[in-house]
Amino acid sequence: MSDNPPPPIPSPTKQETLRSLESNLGSPFTAEPTIPPPNQIIIVVSGPSGVGKDAVINKLREVREGLHFVVTATTRPMRPGEVEGEDYFFVTRENFLSMVENEELLEYALVYGEYKGIPKKQIREFMSRGEDIVLRVDIQGAQTLRRILGDSAVFVFLVAESEVAMVERLVDRKTESQEELLVRVATAREEVRHLKSFDYVVVNAEGRLDDAVRRVEAIIDAEKSRVHQRVVRI
Repeated sequence: MSDNPPPPIPSPTKQETLRSLESNLGSPFTAEPTIPPPNQIIIVVSGPSGVGKDAVINKLREVREGLHFVVTATTRPMRPGEVEGEDYFFVTRENFLSMVENEELLEYALVYGEYKGIPKKQIREFMSRGEDIVLRVDIQGAQTLRRILGDSAVFVFLVAESEVAMVERLVDRKTESQEELLVRVATAREEVRHLKSFDYVVVNAEGRLDDAVRRVEAIIDAEKSRVHQRVVRI
């Protein structure tokens, strides 16, 4: 009689274990995603003049994929360095009013004597491609969009680190006369008071642009992880 111990019983393979579990549970395991992919969202970025809305959005455009930045239509003249179709669609007042009449704009307003508006077609087209939408609007536009979109969009308020920093940026732009600058500064002071009507606030401090952009990205990531997703209908 041999003194050798009997060979060990081999452990079940992973596949055998899975099949056994399925048999005992009475149903097979599925490889379908645990949750559906997140909905496309609309991010509305606003804030007073001089807080760096364009700088934040331009940097966000460089570092994050899957976002479409809606180009606003405006009747104001093109400024030095601006590009047609990238910064704005520069249209005549007649063409703009035609767009209003044909209900082609999600929102529009008269700002400092010139019209600005958001074309609906762009939003629908790029959301159908699976991209999120970023809208850059002034405070007046954000208020209108809140009435139109309600809680279906994400509203982000940009601020400078202080009032004096905001005013210095406006002065450094050198795009307005002294009288126009006075109007902008007075308006910006009033606009800061609308902060509480937004979902999030982000400080864009001088020399800390990357920090501000990372915070906006964190907001987008958090919204994508919501249990109850926002549903946008345009």
